[in-house]
Amino acid sequence: MWIPTEEEKIGVVICNFRSPICQALVLEIGETVQILEKSEGWYRGFSTKKPSIKGIFPVSYVHLKKSTVTNRGLCETVVPLEDPIITETTSTLQEWGVLWKQLYVKHKVDLFHKLRHVMNELIDLRRQLIQGHLAQDQTREIKRHITVRLDWGNEHLGLDLVPRKEFEMVDPDQISISELYKLVCRRHGDGCRVPVSHHLFINLKSFTYNSISEDADVFFFLYDTREAKQISEKFMVKLNKNGGPKNPEKVDRLCALFTDLSSKDLKRDLYIVAHVIRTGRMLLNDSKKGPPHVQYRRPYGCAVLAMSDVFHTITDLKEEKDFVLKVYTCNNENEWYQIHENIIRKSNTKYSAPSTNYGLIISLQLLRGELEQIRRENQAVFNRALALTRKLGFPDVILPGDTRNDLYLTLERGEFERGGKSVQKNIEVTLYVLYADGDTLKDCISLGSGEPNTSEYRSFVLYHNNGPRWSEMVKLPIPIDRFRGSHLRFEFRHCSTKDKGEKKLFGFAFTPLMREDGTTLSDESHELYVYKCDENATFSNQGLYLSLPCCKEDFNSCPNLPANLPFQRSPKETFWVSTILCSTKLTQNVDLLALLNWKAHPERVLDILGRLRQISGEEIVKFLRDVLDTLFCLLDDNTDKYGPLVFQSLVFIINLLRDSRFYHFRPVMDAYIQNHFAGALAYKELIRCLKWYMDRSAEVVRQDHIQEAMRALEYLFKFIVQSRILYSRATCGMEEEQFRASIQELFQSIRFVLSLDSRSSENLVFTQAALLNSFPDIFDELLQMFTVQEVAEYVRGTLGSMPSTVDIGQSMDVVKLQSIARTVESRLFFFPESRSILLPVVLHHIHLHLRQQRELLICSGILSSIFSIIKTSSMESSVQEEVEMMVESLLDVLLQTLLSIMSKSHSVETSRGQRCPQCTAEITVSFHSMCLLDGEYVSCLLSLLRQMTEIHFHHLLNNFHSKEELKEFLLKIFCVFRNLMKLTIFPRDWSVMRLLTSHIIVVTTQFLSPALHKNFSEADFDFKVWNSFFSLTVLYINQPSLQLEALGPAKRKKVLDKYGDMRVMMAYELFRMWQKLGDNKPHFIPGMMGPFLGVTLVPQTEVRNIMIPIFHDMMDWEQRKNGNFKQVEAELMDKLDSMVSDGKGDDNHRELFSLFNNISLYFPCSLLEKIEQETWRETGISFVTSVTRLVERLLDYRDCMKGDEMENKKIGGSVNLMNFYKSEVNKEDMYIRYIHKLCDLHLQAEDFTEAAFTLLLYWELLQWEDRPLRDFLHYPCQSEWQRKENLSRKILHYFNKGKCWEYGISLCRELAFQYETLYDYQSLSWIRKMEAAYYDNIIEQQRIEPEFFRMGFYGRKFPFFLRNKEFVCRGYDYERLEDFQQRMLGEFPQAIAMQHPNQPDDTILQSDAQYLQIYAVTPVSDISDVPQLERVPERIKSFYRINNVSRFHYDRPFHKGPKDRENEFRSLWIERTTLILSRPLPGISRWAEVERREVVEVSPLENAIYVVENKTQELRTLISQYQHRQHHGNINPLSMCLNGVIDAAVNGGIARYQEAFFDKDYISSHPEDTERITHLKDLMQEQVHILGVGLAVHEKLVHPEMRPLHKKLVDQFHMMRTGLHHVSSTTCGSVFHAEKKCCVCGYSPTLFLSCSPLNLQGSIRHSSSSLSSHTSSEAGNLVIMTDGLMGEHPEEALHMQVRLKFKTQAGMNVVEVVRVCIVYYKIQIR
Repeated sequence: MWIPTEEEKIGVVICNFRSPICQALVLEIGETVQILEKSEGWYRGFSTKKPSIKGIFPVSYVHLKKSTVTNRGLCETVVPLEDPIITETTSTLQEWGVLWKQLYVKHKVDLFHKLRHVMNELIDLRRQLIQGHLAQDQTREIKRHITVRLDWGNEHLGLDLVPRKEFEMVDPDQISISELYKLVCRRHGDGCRVPVSHHLFINLKSFTYNSISEDADVFFFLYDTREAKQISEKFMVKLNKNGGPKNPEKVDRLCALFTDLSSKDLKRDLYIVAHVIRTGRMLLNDSKKGPPHVQYRRPYGCAVLAMSDVFHTITDLKEEKDFVLKVYTCNNENEWYQIHENIIRKSNTKYSAPSTNYGLIISLQLLRGELEQIRRENQAVFNRALALTRKLGFPDVILPGDTRNDLYLTLERGEFERGGKSVQKNIEVTLYVLYADGDTLKDCISLGSGEPNTSEYRSFVLYHNNGPRWSEMVKLPIPIDRFRGSHLRFEFRHCSTKDKGEKKLFGFAFTPLMREDGTTLSDESHELYVYKCDENATFSNQGLYLSLPCCKEDFNSCPNLPANLPFQRSPKETFWVSTILCSTKLTQNVDLLALLNWKAHPERVLDILGRLRQISGEEIVKFLRDVLDTLFCLLDDNTDKYGPLVFQSLVFIINLLRDSRFYHFRPVMDAYIQNHFAGALAYKELIRCLKWYMDRSAEVVRQDHIQEAMRALEYLFKFIVQSRILYSRATCGMEEEQFRASIQELFQSIRFVLSLDSRSSENLVFTQAALLNSFPDIFDELLQMFTVQEVAEYVRGTLGSMPSTVDIGQSMDVVKLQSIARTVESRLFFFPESRSILLPVVLHHIHLHLRQQRELLICSGILSSIFSIIKTSSMESSVQEEVEMMVESLLDVLLQTLLSIMSKSHSVETSRGQRCPQCTAEITVSFHSMCLLDGEYVSCLLSLLRQMTEIHFHHLLNNFHSKEELKEFLLKIFCVFRNLMKLTIFPRDWSVMRLLTSHIIVVTTQFLSPALHKNFSEADFDFKVWNSFFSLTVLYINQPSLQLEALGPAKRKKVLDKYGDMRVMMAYELFRMWQKLGDNKPHFIPGMMGPFLGVTLVPQTEVRNIMIPIFHDMMDWEQRKNGNFKQVEAELMDKLDSMVSDGKGDDNHRELFSLFNNISLYFPCSLLEKIEQETWRETGISFVTSVTRLVERLLDYRDCMKGDEMENKKIGGSVNLMNFYKSEVNKEDMYIRYIHKLCDLHLQAEDFTEAAFTLLLYWELLQWEDRPLRDFLHYPCQSEWQRKENLSRKILHYFNKGKCWEYGISLCRELAFQYETLYDYQSLSWIRKMEAAYYDNIIEQQRIEPEFFRMGFYGRKFPFFLRNKEFVCRGYDYERLEDFQQRMLGEFPQAIAMQHPNQPDDTILQSDAQYLQIYAVTPVSDISDVPQLERVPERIKSFYRINNVSRFHYDRPFHKGPKDRENEFRSLWIERTTLILSRPLPGISRWAEVERREVVEVSPLENAIYVVENKTQELRTLISQYQHRQHHGNINPLSMCLNGVIDAAVNGGIARYQEAFFDKDYISSHPEDTERITHLKDLMQEQVHILGVGLAVHEKLVHPEMRPLHKKLVDQFHMMRTGLHHVSSTTCGSVFHAEKKCCVCGYSPTLFLSCSPLNLQGSIRHSSSSLSSHTSSEAGNLVIMTDGLMGEHPEEALHMQVRLKFKTQAGMNVVEVVRVCIVYYKIQIR
């Protein structure tokens, strides 16, 4: 028993399911099924892919999912209880799966592979999300990755854009359209890019070298060549002498991350620099220089890598690539400090390149984002003992929690004395950090990240150099509590290279880290004094040297030094170091320290406060809390004395936090105000100072300090409010009235400042702008002290004090609107009680700006915010009043603004293609801004209309003072709606916006249409308004976005469920309003015929049904008015043509008006049935029939004209439609239009002859008259004579290109006659010359004879103009039967080739398939058309034989009666079928339809005569061509032809004819064939002369290598004559008579099959097969015969005939005659 399910409602198929049970569903893995019932291990339900098909499936095949069910029952809706992102990902992957396969089919391989990669990523991300094991921030990041990939795929696949909010799809019903538009814009655009940090990951894979063999240290750092400075710390790697890590634990872990690189840093000219310092002997190649146990740090080499090369190689984020860095050695150690610069500059003389490619192999990877995020996403990298290598100094954005205390020390250079030595010293510097007590600070020196800190540092040694330059940087991470009192000591030693290898101390230098005033070492270079000492010197009492001056500045501050110093300074020796402090706890600024310690010197406070502005921002934000405490302490100490200066200092600090570098310290300021601020009395002085500043704004010329105070307004009010709260707590609310009064006075000052006329004072403009910019920021603070209504009143008064738009400049206008925009976006505006106060003044300002068309973009933003708030608060009762207020204030001006914007947008778009290239950028920007405005204001209008209820529409329509005002409003809104559908306001993939727009339009139209009928019908009828309404409805129904048939099933269902079919809703509204027109319907006939027809072409059944009665009405009213409906018919046909050509309509429209069965309850009968009930039914039925036939042809034409169709199909469709317009409906303009379309198709296919014949159709319609003609198609306004002349010249041009000069000659004569009549001798001369050129071309140029093919198209799948018809086609040059068959099968790939010539039966004719029957046919020219004179050249006769031909035949051989076993020729009959065409070929098409066919039977003797005659003609033509050297030396065709004929004759071919027809028994039994037998004998004798001439020509032209073939031909020719000798005596005289005839000798019966359709597989122009080689006529190959040209010098032939005749009569035999012929031809050729 089946039980409805309660919990099991939805599941996913986990295994494919197929079952023989008829009720079972067919399911595939991954499908989603909805479950309705269950029963004993089975479920009953349906797949969401095919919800209409319900069936059963096993429980075990489905994984159940939790879900929520609404509307339980038959129409229940089930939604899975899972993350919406997971649901969307699942459905999207299913949709992509289908499209992905199509990409492969369409050969979009690149996108195919990319999409597969993205789909795999989505599957993996979805799996992670489903598992639910992620932290909250990780889940958010996964969702971000999913949505990015979903949007990428949808965009590249052309799918709809999905609006999102916090990664989830938004419901358009839950937010305002303005907000939805912004969301879609944000998804569609790139969005604003937030600055992010970049990080460079570097991994040292190996260091391959073969020349060091010592331990080495490699230091990596980033170097800016443009500024010539190091910008990062160093990353240090210690390597052993084999190039591996010195620490075995660091194998494969030598990696670092260079952090905090900004986008600006990446644009620098950066290089990765690697210094290699070896540790070992002094000199590599000299083992004597120093003992082996003494180790020196010595420079070895340097490598560089340009970051530009890295960025060019690493194209994708997180892509890791390997790089090889060559290590160069320095030629002179004195240049070591700048070796990297020399390498970068490519100063080749200063360094040496390695002999091999050995060097550093590193891998690099570029990462982006916050460091914590990078750490989470790349845990494997951070687990490899990653060394974080920071940027020198602070990053671009300083975070409050970032604590650093690093001192970077660079050993720059030194100058030392030789000290009595013969060579210079090898100097090593040792660095110690010592505390005040003399102890060395442990682990406070870092040579680089990646290695632990040390307690001492030893510099590298430069060999024999008393002025070394090291430029080596170390980091001193000294604890903050040990910084004060610590100092640095530098010890200088000479490193001896003798056997002992001693390092002798000869001097030292020092410097304290902090001065006496508490400041640290400044960031600059310091010149330190060098004091002499030796190895016996003791430093245990550091006080001995700390009392000495360390540098020149220190010396100047200690003028009275004792004479007996413990250490003596070496005056000629100096040592330079430089420092950079990067500390959030220490400062180098004296003034800041003085401020913080103001109580020590109270007399200097005023001076210190005055110099506060000179302190850098970095120093102030480091000590922000301390500085603020000091300022408010000073304010409490003496308000009158310090108040103004403290106020100025506070303003300076507040504005400092506006800087992007310190913006992140604003939360620190907020936390200070909330938790640490204690100035309970400060609010009084702050209010007093702020008011004083504002009151002086009208008097002071320089207002910089006032403007700064205005910019700091937000935090000043924060301090004021917090101070008042503290005071109120301490005093239990005392002085509340005084506080309110002071705030009231302060707002009066604010209004005073804003009310000043600033047009004459630029400084005042800036002050007012600063005040307006900061004003909205104080609302939240005021709400802590006042009620919502009170704050709203303050704000309304302030906004109301601003001058109107016309009284202020444009810049202030912008600032004012921006302030209003921020007011609307503030928390204050969200309260209904405040909106009722603020909304009127906001709407007033917007209304003024919209009226004047100023600052439209800002106004649209304000309106968008208002609508978003109203939509969010739509459940509140006050919203209806607010909507009413907005309708009254804004609706009309919104419509006007939109019309203006749309007009400008259209004009800008039109002008884009008409401007000069220099204006392109400007026009593009203007166009994009117009499009943006369009979208903003459209969304505002739609938001307002959606909020309007029936009550709002009722009030709106009743508040118009006159019908003229109502008319103007309706015209505006209808026009806006039409523009929304015509202009591209929303891109194609914004389907959410498009559908929502359509829904609002149809609902609004339903509210407005009653007012249209009520006020503008009958006596008050207004055509303009009604026409606007009908135009709107027609455009609406034809919208592409509403054509649901083009959507996928899932999307179509979603749209129908949400909105229904909105086309039907609008169609009913259209029909309802049409019915209400009454007697005013004729105003729209036939004008609306075309638009209404467009509605019927929508592929929606119900819409078509609704429109049928309207057409009946139109016909009926036209019949009443004019007695016919010719106008309706003409209009309908014109519109049908244009609309179907534009792609509208489908196969269901073929019988739209005739057999269409209506299923609507409102319209129970079809148009044809309605017409049959009328008195004018005969003309009506005729009209419907014509329209139906036109639709059928138009649809066929459109199908043929698709881009992928072949030219023949397009041409056929054009001819069919053109003939219909001419013969059936007599529409000359459409007929002419399609003549030119057909001509263009011929020109594209290079069918110039057909193009000329096509234009002749138009030419024949024109007369040689001076009647003026309007411009038409591409023809200008001109007289009919001029147009016909121009057309004649064009036709002549096409005939010339098609080599049909004979047809052009008659046209030349026609033109010549016209020119002669007009005495236009110049044109007459031109046309006569052209005619003469045509004659020359006929004689001189060779033309290829085409072959002809019969085609039959059978089956209902062919287009109407081809269906069950047969045609003859003129083939292309050199095109044979196989080529033609392949071409036709390519044009009709679904067609089945028929392999027999029989006529098809009804089964094939009525089948839903395509059958194609093709075979060759032979033209049959009219004898009267072919010139019969013997002197006419053969090529001229040939033209007339194959042109202007309308009859063609093909033969089918058969045996009548029993087949003659001895000689098959006696019983071989021919069935000859003649095809008569509807028009001759060539013509307006290469195809011509067969009009009728005739069938006759040909006897065996007649067949023999026919075959011999045709072969003879071929021989004559070929010989004639060689006589005139038309084959350019290639005699192979002639050799083959001669060989074929002679060989066939010798091998018994002619003998078989003799046996068959010259036998006495045959002659006696067929006395009626005596004349034919004689004629056949004459033809055989004729062969003697033809072959003799051929052999003579062949002997002259044959190549020496082919002489044996020629000899064989001559020998076989003698044998042939011998075989014919017994007939020569009786027919000798006929040889000369045969010159007039065409004959062939010795040809196989198979050759006859050339015209037979039985063998369609091949065609051979010249055959060498013999008659006897075939046993049956059916088995031969298909051979197509071609007529040839006769000799072009008949007088020579006649001369030869006379001589031959004389010789023959003298008793010479036939062989001698032939020899004479050969000799004669040799003489002639010579």
